[in-house]
Amino acid sequence: MNRKRWVVVGTITTVLIAALFYANWSTTNNSAQAQVEATAVAFIGDLSASATASGQVLPQREAVLTASTAARVTEVAVRLGDAVQPGDLLVQLDTTDLQFDLANAAQSLTLAQVRLADLQAPASDAAIASAEAALASAQAQLDDLLAGPSSTEIALGEASVASAQAQLNSSVADLNSSQNSTSQSQITAAEANLLAAQQQLDRAVEVNEENPNEANHQARLQAEQAVANAQAQLDALLAGPSVSAAQSSVAAASARVDGSQIDLDSTLAGATAADIASAEAAVAQQEANLAKLLAGPTAEEIRAAEAEVTQAELSLADAEAALADASIVAPFAGVVTAVYVDQGEIASGPVVELVDSRSLQVVLSVDEVDIGSFAVQQPATITLEAWPDRELDSEVVAIAPSASDASSALVTYDVHLAYRADDLPTLIGLTANASLITAERDDVLLVPNATITPDRAAGKYYVDVQQADGSFRQVEVSLGLRDSENTQITAGLAEGDVLRLVTSQPTEEIGGQGPFGE
Repeated sequence: MNRKRWVVVGTITTVLIAALFYANWSTTNNSAQAQVEATAVAFIGDLSASATASGQVLPQREAVLTASTAARVTEVAVRLGDAVQPGDLLVQLDTTDLQFDLANAAQSLTLAQVRLADLQAPASDAAIASAEAALASAQAQLDDLLAGPSSTEIALGEASVASAQAQLNSSVADLNSSQNSTSQSQITAAEANLLAAQQQLDRAVEVNEENPNEANHQARLQAEQAVANAQAQLDALLAGPSVSAAQSSVAAASARVDGSQIDLDSTLAGATAADIASAEAAVAQQEANLAKLLAGPTAEEIRAAEAEVTQAELSLADAEAALADASIVAPFAGVVTAVYVDQGEIASGPVVELVDSRSLQVVLSVDEVDIGSFAVQQPATITLEAWPDRELDSEVVAIAPSASDASSALVTYDVHLAYRADDLPTLIGLTANASLITAERDDVLLVPNATITPDRAAGKYYVDVQQADGSFRQVEVSLGLRDSENTQITAGLAEGDVLRLVTSQPTEEIGGQGPFGE
């Protein structure tokens, strides 16, 4: 009995659940059907389209100042947030090497200028006289060679040979005399002298041994020295006289004879063809030197010297610029936004970042679909995220001529708005919201945005128009201006047409001259 009751209860419960599910499905389906079938009527009215977008407060001018060459930082004159004026010192780099380079460049320029001035100056009388004298000397030497030897030159050559021969004869006589200067009698006398000295020594030794005292010892020493002297004299006589000096004198005299004879033969033979050619070349060279001196420098030489001066001037300018660059100064009035170096460090890249706080603008990023709604001098209202209750009057001051990021699939353009908020703190990068009236239309045909179905791929727009029998027919329309609620229809509809509302259609997908970023 109980089991049957539970079966009945379960069956009833199942039926109730099914009924509730059907009722809920039916309600939802009817609601969706009602939503899709909701309608609106095309009407005549006024339309004012506005555009809103977000951007940032950015400076028109900013600078990243760098060290042109790696150098040690000797002074950092600013800190983060400091306000600076044009020409204010920001960072000072060491200038020791730069000053040395500047001095060298100045010296090189001075030398180049002196060389150019010397080149352009006319030749002095002394320089011309010296060149003329050199030419005369070269010509005289050539004339002597062509004339052949004179009797005086021949006589001098023969006299030189005779003198050298006489000197040779004298040297040979001296050599012979030296070789025959030692006789047998001299040797015999030296031997006798040695024998007597030896006997004297033997006697002195005997006396000193019998009666040793200081006097006898000294006598013995003197006797030994006498023997040594006598032996040396005998050895010298037996060795014969020294003839090396005499032989050297003979050799030198013989060489002088040969040299004098060669000179005499050359004088008698006269100048060779090579000698004459060399003398003629020397004359030609001296003539060219004199002619060049009288004519002055060529145009090419002056241009080369002037080019050297110009190059030296450029080097000096580079050195001056490098020295000036060592003092990194503010290029304009602004605020320091970053300092990358400390005193004593080696700077080799960015050192200070600076922005011009008096040239701030609000920069918006606008989709290409909406960029046609903007124009320079168009009024705008700006609010800042930091001060949302403060509205600032502004206007469009510039529109970028090219897309901000060509590589992105979303094509956007930068729109620049004037920023005037002198009483608000200056903070670069603040988020700003801008609102602009893009266009106004009076007495135009309007439909709710929710009635329009876009075909982005084809670039077309459609509405569903209700027929007399209650059915709907899709019609292509042309769009004009739109706002957040309505869109202007420029072709395809008439006032009073009943349209189907498609409330699931997102309004931002509809094109035309409507707002962006909604």
